[in-house]
Amino acid sequence: MIIVMQKQAGAAEIAHVVEFIRSRGLHEHISQGEERTIIGAVGDERVFRHNEVENLPGVERAIRVLNDWKTISREHQAHNSVITVRGVAFGGGKMLDICTAAGPSAAADAVFTDPFYLEARPYAGEDLSGQQHQIQHMQNQIRHCHQDGKPVLVRIRDVRQIEAALDAEADILYLGGELMGNRSLQDEVGRLNTPVVLCKDKHHRVDDWLVAAEHIASRGNLHIILGEAGTLSFEPDNAYRLDIDAIVRARRVTHLPVIANITRLFHHDMPQHILYKLAAAAGVCGIVSTLPLPQEA
Repeated sequence: MIIVMQKQAGAAEIAHVVEFIRSRGLHEHISQGEERTIIGAVGDERVFRHNEVENLPGVERAIRVLNDWKTISREHQAHNSVITVRGVAFGGGKMLDICTAAGPSAAADAVFTDPFYLEARPYAGEDLSGQQHQIQHMQNQIRHCHQDGKPVLVRIRDVRQIEAALDAEADILYLGGELMGNRSLQDEVGRLNTPVVLCKDKHHRVDDWLVAAEHIASRGNLHIILGEAGTLSFEPDNAYRLDIDAIVRARRVTHLPVIANITRLFHHDMPQHILYKLAAAAGVCGIVSTLPLPQEA
C-alpha cells in the first residue's frame, strides 16, 4: 500500500503511521519529497482495511497495490478452475446449458431449481405443511434429475435451508444476490465441501462480489462458481440488465468459473436468445435459461 501524507503532516504523524504499519506485521519504506512524504507499507496489505489507514492523523490518502482477494485471483492460480459435478465440468471449456426445473431438461447439461421461493403476499407458504411440501417437492425433483444423470443447482434463501438441500442430495448450492452480504451464511457454505454458486447483487460492484467469494474460499471451500443474474438498468421499463462488464472482469482477474442466469432478464427489447449470445460472448461457462431457447426470426 502507498500512503500519501498531508503536506502539513509532522514527524509525530509519520511516526504514528509507521507504528501502525509495524503493528500489523508489515514494514515501512519512507520517501520524503519537497511537498509530500510517501510511506510504502511493504508486505501483505490485506491485513488492514483501506479506511483504517486513511483515518489515521496526517494521512491524505491510501492507495492499494494488492486486491482484497488472494486465493481466487489469477496471481494465485493462472489456469482456470474446473469444478466437475456428476461428470459435468463447470469451466471445462464447454458452454453448459442449465435449464430451470419447470422447463424441459432433455437437452440440458444441468438443472436449476428454486424450491424455497416465497410469494410476496403476506403469510404465503409460512405454515409448516407448506415448508414440508417444498422440501418433498425438491427431493422429488432432485431424484428425477439424478436418474437422468444431471447435476442440480438448488437455490437457498436462508442458512436454515442448507441442511434440507444437502439431505435431498443437492449437487450445488446457489446463493442469489440478496445473500451476497450475508457473512454468516457464507461462513457455513465455506465450511462445506459442496460446490456453491455466488451471485452478484444488482447494486454491488465486482470488487464486492470477489471479496465475498474470497470470504467463502478463506473458510476452506474452494469449489466456487461466480453467478451473474442481472444489475440495475438505466431504462425505466426494464429493471435489470445482464452485466457483461462484470462477467468479463471477473474472468480476467479470477480463475473461478462464471455462469449467467438470464431467466428474469429478457423482455421485449432484449429477447432471451440475444441475452444468451451476449453471455456466451462474454465467456461464461454456463447459462441458466428457460429452455428451449426462442428461435431467431
